[in-house]
Amino acid sequence: MKTAIDIKIGIRHLDKHYGAGARRTHALRDVCLDIAAGEFVTLVGASGCGKSTLLRTLGGLEEYAEGDIVCNGASVDGPGPDRAMVFQSYSLYPWLTVTQNIKFCRRLKHHREDATSADVEMAAGRAEALVALMGLGHVAHAYPAELSGGMRQRVAIARALMMRPDVLLMDEPFGALDAQTREVMHDLIRHVYLLEKTTVVFVTHDVEEAIYLGQRVVVMAPRPGRIDSIIDIPFGARRTQELKLAPEFTDLKRQVLERIRATSGMRTDLEQLEKLTRNITLSGD
Repeated sequence: MKTAIDIKIGIRHLDKHYGAGARRTHALRDVCLDIAAGEFVTLVGASGCGKSTLLRTLGGLEEYAEGDIVCNGASVDGPGPDRAMVFQSYSLYPWLTVTQNIKFCRRLKHHREDATSADVEMAAGRAEALVALMGLGHVAHAYPAELSGGMRQRVAIARALMMRPDVLLMDEPFGALDAQTREVMHDLIRHVYLLEKTTVVFVTHDVEEAIYLGQRVVVMAPRPGRIDSIIDIPFGARRTQELKLAPEFTDLKRQVLERIRATSGMRTDLEQLEKLTRNITLSGD
């Protein structure tokens, strides 16, 4: 258990429901988790286990029925500038350039109040630094429609980091990218994480991605969504793609996959496919 000083996010007996009466769905049940300042935590699990729901609740985008979420010592009851989110869809403004998208948060009232000329100058320097860090210098004046998927996601990440949030919440940000681009983004986000020292909570369906990026992997179980197990990742801060071929990495991947399959009631992926096929056949009859 982390000490109170170390905890950036504290989740206590979190319950969440959708709907009411006969249609009431228990989305999350008794979720308890401490996340330390500067920690990179990844969430994995079978479909319907509540990974994204938990992340959106941390971001203040979803209400919850019972329990408590504390971030920076204050209860989470809505969105806040201390938490930034990156989604799978890039959500960029098509009429703004790369640099303008990154700077967009400076237009929000919260960031304009009591701003001095020095603040504005510092923000401009921050935007330029993020453009360079993300390798976007050659497309700084391009529009989203002119960028690849990987480039668009780099812009979205840079925009989320613009105001130096204490917590970065990422919901399958690389899910729509091809395998080669995903590997590039893995190394990029690790590099950015080490530089920015931001606390990161990262949702993914990709077990390999979860292990490579995270310091701890939280395996969630479905129906209702809950924490099944938490697996510490023993690898150091500096990681390379060759790590994914190491026996220790493969063993961890097998361990996480076994827990996900156990929580979904399936021993293998093939078994799940066969069950789906049987259901389709029966429906056809």
